[in-house]
Amino acid sequence: MATIGYGAMYPRTPYANILVTIEAFIGLFGVSTWGALMFAKFSRPTARIMFSDAAVIHQRDGAPTLMFRLANERRNQVVEAHVTVVFIRNETTLEGESFRRIHDLKLVRNSSPVFSLTWTVMHPITEESPLHGATPEDLRRSNAEIIAVVTGVDDTFAQSIHSRHGYTADEIRWGYRFADMLQTGADGRRVLEYAKFHLIEPVSAKPAPAAG
Repeated sequence: MATIGYGAMYPRTPYANILVTIEAFIGLFGVSTWGALMFAKFSRPTARIMFSDAAVIHQRDGAPTLMFRLANERRNQVVEAHVTVVFIRNETTLEGESFRRIHDLKLVRNSSPVFSLTWTVMHPITEESPLHGATPEDLRRSNAEIIAVVTGVDDTFAQSIHSRHGYTADEIRWGYRFADMLQTGADGRRVLEYAKFHLIEPVSAKPAPAAG
């Protein structure tokens, strides 16, 4: 209908020129908007952090310890990775009021300067732990859940990423441990077998899970 910025304009009526102006504005606005949205979509990093299917509790260094695994599924690294774990359960106050309480779980290590492969998160069940003295039946009765949140910075895009996962009472396996992923190859190099990432096995002597 017309050329914009050079040449002659056809047709010559004001109404046609107004229509061309509106079409040009909508076209430029649409291209810029969709281009920005597409760039934001593909340039935004995704966490792609894998959590083990189950959490386990078994004796570690003389104390029952809650553990679960993390793995970085991205080819690049996550720097300044930080994990926060909370324990949520139904509780009743002295006045008989029921509510959902959140307890922070203290971890052996809650941060890592570089998260590139796997990470086993551990919480010792000491006397200060809200899990101290608990049994599997207690967790089921209180509708308990373990929530883990992982945050970090993607080293390629320099943008923050985060991921969240929860374990219900039935997904916490007492008296089990994770299978060893670290193996020695034929050439003597040590490799990680990700096929065993979710694999758990019973410990030789099943301890009392968190006896007081």
